[in-house]
Amino acid sequence: MPKSNSKIGVYVDGSNISMNGGYGMRYDVLREFAARDEAEVVRLNAYLSFDPRRADEDDVYRRGQENFHASLRDMGYKVIQKDMKWYSDDMGKSYGKANVDLDMAVELLLQSENLDRVVLATGDGDFVQVVRALQNKGCRVEVIAFRNVSRALKNEADLYFSGFLIPNLLPVQGPRDQPPWSELGSRVRGVCYSHNEKGFGFLRFLREVSTGLWITDTRHPESPYVSAFFHDSLLPDEVNASMLPSRNVIFEFELKESPEGNGNNFQATDLKVVDLQR
Repeated sequence: MPKSNSKIGVYVDGSNISMNGGYGMRYDVLREFAARDEAEVVRLNAYLSFDPRRADEDDVYRRGQENFHASLRDMGYKVIQKDMKWYSDDMGKSYGKANVDLDMAVELLLQSENLDRVVLATGDGDFVQVVRALQNKGCRVEVIAFRNVSRALKNEADLYFSGFLIPNLLPVQGPRDQPPWSELGSRVRGVCYSHNEKGFGFLRFLREVSTGLWITDTRHPESPYVSAFFHDSLLPDEVNASMLPSRNVIFEFELKESPEGNGNNFQATDLKVVDLQR
């Protein structure tokens, strides 16, 4: 594939991601997702909170943070550290706060002059106006997040993609020797796009990161998505079949051989819910 002329910026609200289902997110995979069309990634900013008071008292925390920040820099990220400040409420209870929103918003707007696309990793609705401003300047804005994502932010983005659905962005828990994502016997995450009153349905998952994310019809030869058949009897307790199909329920499941045995589809077993938006 020829290299694109597009210039990409990636901006990560680290605290928001970690506190809302994305703890352990792989920043290298996020970079690969952003550059999926061979575009040039020119900005990689990670905004991270840091507790100096804890670092003074806890060597394990301090070293862990230093190593984490160093690993991000090795991947090409600029780490913007926001020190946590401590306050007391009316009851005298202390709480810490490190708000990166303002720094992130200002740098997004200033640096967007040289960008064609912005990948924004946060679910914070405070960025809705920033997204609009970026779009008005000609930038395409893609939002990646996990849980507790602002509906307004989803609607405003040119593309919203749940981080749970991007292969390997958030590693699936399981044995180290389990097959790679999308292979027979592996565990993947997807959504139900079709359901039949006869007691079965189909889940769709992303086989690999591709430029054709918009080709959601798994029958299309260039679609990066794959279908997996499931029986209603395997649905977790918190999901009623009447709720399906729905993009608001993200399942994690194991891939077994297709009941038809034709090699085109899989059968989903051991279904679990990783995100359920009411």
